[in-house]
Amino acid sequence: MSVLEKRPESAAPASLPLVAPQLPGYAPWLAVVLAVGLAALPALLLGWSLVGVVLLAWALLVVGLPAWSASVEGSRKAVDRLVTTIVWSTFVVAMIPLVMILYLVVAKGAGVLSPEFITYDMRGVLGAGGGIYHALMGTLIITALATVISVPVGVMAAIFLVEYGKGSKLARVVTFLVDVMTGIPSIVAGLFAFALFTIIFGPGIRFGVGGAIALSVLMIPIVVRATEEMLKLVPDELREASYALGVPKWRTIVRVVLPTALAGIITGVTLAIARVAGETAPLLLIVGTTNSLNLNPFDGRMATLPVFIFSSVTTGGKYNDAQVERAWGAALVLVAIVMALNLLARAIGKIFAPKSGR
Repeated sequence: MSVLEKRPESAAPASLPLVAPQLPGYAPWLAVVLAVGLAALPALLLGWSLVGVVLLAWALLVVGLPAWSASVEGSRKAVDRLVTTIVWSTFVVAMIPLVMILYLVVAKGAGVLSPEFITYDMRGVLGAGGGIYHALMGTLIITALATVISVPVGVMAAIFLVEYGKGSKLARVVTFLVDVMTGIPSIVAGLFAFALFTIIFGPGIRFGVGGAIALSVLMIPIVVRATEEMLKLVPDELREASYALGVPKWRTIVRVVLPTALAGIITGVTLAIARVAGETAPLLLIVGTTNSLNLNPFDGRMATLPVFIFSSVTTGGKYNDAQVERAWGAALVLVAIVMALNLLARAIGKIFAPKSGR
């Protein structure tokens, strides 16, 4: 009879935690508070400015939060928190000038706004009073004309580059020229329009349609590039399905491709309008300025908001303070127009965006 030897029982393995230790959700905010507090102490003792406090607090946060995370969560999570802190820091730095501009425009321009400021022009006004009605209408008319010129040309050019001339030598040349036009200074567009209409009508010509032509030179490249990128995002399967049903190419573009990319195209057009709505140099050259209302872009000078702002702050004299106040008010109206265009573009893009079904 064999005797079974009893093996000694081995110690049970220690249980491993299912979740790694983590910092609490409020840890980043606590780190920010501690960094500001530690930076404020030497600032009070040494008399530093606010900029010094912010820079020291940022340095402490960038070093302290990842170090705290490394001691608790490990090096991998610490690197993630370091990168997150840097990304948020750059976002805040980018927002500072935007917030300051909006604050200054609203603070200095809101007090000038009134029904009279929006509905009166500057004819016969000396000193306080008057308004921007003539400049507001001039901006709307010239920008609308530039949009009417630029959108069909830009969209058609983009359709050629993506649908018809894809990979051809002509398409590459057009793409190169569009890229070059995107970066040309606005004064060059104004000189082009000024030279063109001087050759046609003679020297000294000033009218609104010339400004629309100059702005369209700046708008068309933006519309082309935005539309081209949106058309490239349309899946080829949609085109192939349409061709398989016997639909001709032009109808596929009109009924399938363009509706699918419509939201992005509208956004690109709106960005182009916002790009040219505040241009001053081309309008100074070819449109000029005036103190009275002119609604005919084919006859005589027209006032625009950018030129009105420029002339108000550069014209000295006895009534310079009132002119500067009107310039801030006009700047606030111009910013409001650009913001309204962006909100309108988002709303239209959401309405016309392709609906995803289940």
